Amino acid sequence: MADNDLRGNAWVLPPSQYICKRPPAGDVPVPKSFYLKMKDGCRLAVDLYLPGSSPSDGPWPTILVQTPYYRRFAVDPSAGRVEASPNVAKYRDLFVPRGYALVVVDVRGTGASFGTRDIFRSPKERGDACEIVEWIITQDWSNGAIGATGISYLGAASDFLASTSHPAVKAIAPLFSVWDTYLDNYYPGGILLTNLADVYDRMMAGLDQDKRHFLKDFVYYSDPSFRGPQPVDEDHDGSQCAAAIREHDGNFRMPDLMREMEYRSDPLRDGTGYSSDSISPSTYWEGIRKDVAIYSVSGWMDGAGYANGAISRFLTLPNENKFLLLGPWDHGARINCSRWRADELPEFNIFAEILRFFDEHLGGRDTGLAAEKPVHYFSVHEEKWRSADTWPPYEASRTLFLGKDKELGASAGSAGADHHQVNFASGTGKFTRHERIAAIDSREYYTDWNGRDRSMLNYTSAELPRDGELTGHCLVNLWITAPSPDFAIHAYLSEVLPDGETFYVTEGSLRAIHRSETPPPRNYQTPAVFHPCTRSQASNVAPGQPHLFRFSLLPISWTFLARSRIRLSLEGADADHFQRIPATGALGIEVLRGGGNASHIMLPLRMA
Repeated sequence: MADNDLRGNAWVLPPSQYICKRPPAGDVPVPKSFYLKMKDGCRLAVDLYLPGSSPSDGPWPTILVQTPYYRRFAVDPSAGRVEASPNVAKYRDLFVPRGYALVVVDVRGTGASFGTRDIFRSPKERGDACEIVEWIITQDWSNGAIGATGISYLGAASDFLASTSHPAVKAIAPLFSVWDTYLDNYYPGGILLTNLADVYDRMMAGLDQDKRHFLKDFVYYSDPSFRGPQPVDEDHDGSQCAAAIREHDGNFRMPDLMREMEYRSDPLRDGTGYSSDSISPSTYWEGIRKDVAIYSVSGWMDGAGYANGAISRFLTLPNENKFLLLGPWDHGARINCSRWRADELPEFNIFAEILRFFDEHLGGRDTGLAAEKPVHYFSVHEEKWRSADTWPPYEASRTLFLGKDKELGASAGSAGADHHQVNFASGTGKFTRHERIAAIDSREYYTDWNGRDRSMLNYTSAELPRDGELTGHCLVNLWITAPSPDFAIHAYLSEVLPDGETFYVTEGSLRAIHRSETPPPRNYQTPAVFHPCTRSQASNVAPGQPHLFRFSLLPISWTFLARSRIRLSLEGADADHFQRIPATGALGIEVLRGGGNASHIMLPLRMA
């Protein structure tokens, strides 16, 4: 089956039909490229694409894209026809032939731009964004209306731009991007994703310092005809570009940065005052004017929490015109992750929906978007799109208790406990939600899950009498005793078919010292349990004493079929992706059930 927008009746006018009414009106021109000087003297490399044959054909609304991944590559002239802008081409080809000016900028310390990156998503880039907007609105080809979009880093940059409160910014579409960098990306449940920082560091060294031998490991940038960042037009011999690259030697190192951010909101030791808050769009949410239109997009397999970020952005911002789209996709929607997909490539045209959004809120067109529900989501295994007025889309809760004989049942039962010896060598494999986010060219997701839970502590329900849709965050409540003051809990939800085959549904994790809960803060509204993960809130567990661990699994919409069963699997490690806690020694845990310590899971499950 496919993920196209005709599956279900979720849209009044499906995006695929809208874009048919908006064919491109011309070709994409060769960009003009130049340096734009910031107030502190740093020069940023800019590509400018205009939709007409000359600036006098305007003015036009402008889409701004800020990227650390090269606005364009220089290409070996003998290579023939090669796409020089693998990171930007989709925005260029969508917007420019349909009447939008496009401005693409290498953020400071990257590409052909000068400067250094003092931190990931530096607050300095917010200031740069405001200066770039000021320059745009003074140009004859600009009509004074500006939008921004992009995937991942680029999407967060659009949040940063809007948070400057500049009146020219009318609409942003952050795609597959974080809201809180600590919670949504590097430390889900307060546990470090170990490979992510190292892989990102290698990729950015390949780009920022033009170490091309590093890039051969990253499929998006591995074309042997690439020759580093494209110099701007005035830099005929490439000497300015080379000088800019030398300045990048002072860029921060991601592994060092992330390991220093063990506690959320802790200031770094370098005296800058930066923390994980400094690099999170949620910190600056109050700067986003209420009249700015927002479209948040993510996928069910979008890393370790990007869907949480999209949902939180949607719920946090009070803006009147805000939209949420959640599909069966990985990071950037490169792959349809459903086991029942018709093809690995998505059929749903995300950019048709984004074009419609900008046409409505930036281009001044009547697109019919006002007649659509603000929330659209795809229910996996049913393989249909649904719409809703808010998130979560419905109120439903079914509680299943951990019981004797490893059952999930409707009643708590008598008191008991199950011992589990943590297998620190166990892992979830190389077909998980974490691969694409580490820039690995993943094509399959959890296709090897069947049987992987055998070594875990499993609890399985009776057969479901009929189909049931589970949409939202599942809430795990576990009473656990352990001999260690700190450890990790990883929980997995699966569907078990009548023949015993098991399908991965979703997961969640929590570090024991971060079990403290608080109401969600104003800048991170969420229906999930909120753990602040700060140093002040962290506390060791008392060895041998029962403690309650409450945490939410990552959001999902999944239809369980009649006669299938629901399985909760528990483990204390994922050696393939997460930090080992504790760092040494063996660990055995006791999961309590029934009586006064009735461990259970609450499911947003509604039966057909």
